[in-house]
Amino acid sequence: MDVSVKQTSVCILDDAGKILKEVKVASEPQALLKVLANPAYCFKRIGLEAGPLSQWLFSALAEASLPMICVETRHMQAVLKAQINKTDRNDARGIAQMMRVGVYRVVHVETLRSQKLRMLLTHRKLLQSKAIAIENDLRGTLRNFGLKVGMVGTVRFEARIQELVEMIPDLMGLVEPMLVVRRALREQMVILHRRLLAIVRDDEVCRRLMTTPGVGPVVALTYRATVDVPARFRKSKSVGAVFGLTCSKYQSGEIDRNGSISRCGDEMMRVMLYEAAQSMLRSKKWCWLKAWALQIARRRGMKRAIVALARRLAVIMHRIWIDGTEFRWTQEPTAAAA
Repeated sequence: MDVSVKQTSVCILDDAGKILKEVKVASEPQALLKVLANPAYCFKRIGLEAGPLSQWLFSALAEASLPMICVETRHMQAVLKAQINKTDRNDARGIAQMMRVGVYRVVHVETLRSQKLRMLLTHRKLLQSKAIAIENDLRGTLRNFGLKVGMVGTVRFEARIQELVEMIPDLMGLVEPMLVVRRALREQMVILHRRLLAIVRDDEVCRRLMTTPGVGPVVALTYRATVDVPARFRKSKSVGAVFGLTCSKYQSGEIDRNGSISRCGDEMMRVMLYEAAQSMLRSKKWCWLKAWALQIARRRGMKRAIVALARRLAVIMHRIWIDGTEFRWTQEPTAAAA
């Protein structure tokens, strides 16, 4: 199924690759079920590309006992590039052939709870970024008139702006609407942040994740919503690779080099892990994990040490979640057990 906002192209193949049916229907579960629930067909795999509507359609069709598979977008697009003509019909045919021969990468579809947590985190981040953008814009535009805001915190920012422009009525009329919008953004962001803290306070997994140094409520809840089902990772070491924190590799003939991190997977989670690693290294608290990261910093530099620490944090938090334990600040119990 090639899904778009309004319509979905459906292509049904048999095991030999022969086209049995091609049809375009509305991108609604009821319209798709009219085609897929036909008793004349016995489906082995039904694939749809990951996208804005994929979670909604996947859940609705999976409840109808259909063998749904959500496919990774970048891998799907790379395969479909071989087509000369790009149309929805040809894309549906290509996806059907990939599902028939098994050339696809499965994407985990988040549960409804994780989707709601993700929405909370995204909205909070959006309000925060817009408020910061307004503050930076005010700093830059006022500097053109020789008015320097200087080092001032979030609480005193509005008072400082009003202090600078109080003697210039023209500027006051231009600045006031921006301050009103910023004030509203900050107030609503506080409401969402309090709701986030309430969720973390009542979540036993998040509380255990927060025993890890550098991990606060936002990082813990982001990890909880992104991983969703920890059992989907057979090994904890693979979590870092899924979040794009492992080195990419290029090898062809005599060329063999390791590049920067792959940056695949969830960007928000990757940023949160990076910030958690920075927070740990800046903290005065000492633990074996911080000592390990500082040893890497001496050999390879601080930037690589932060990335390595972020990757290891993802692995440790997964083990904490799976084992039902808390972070151990020393390695003595582990050595004694060995």
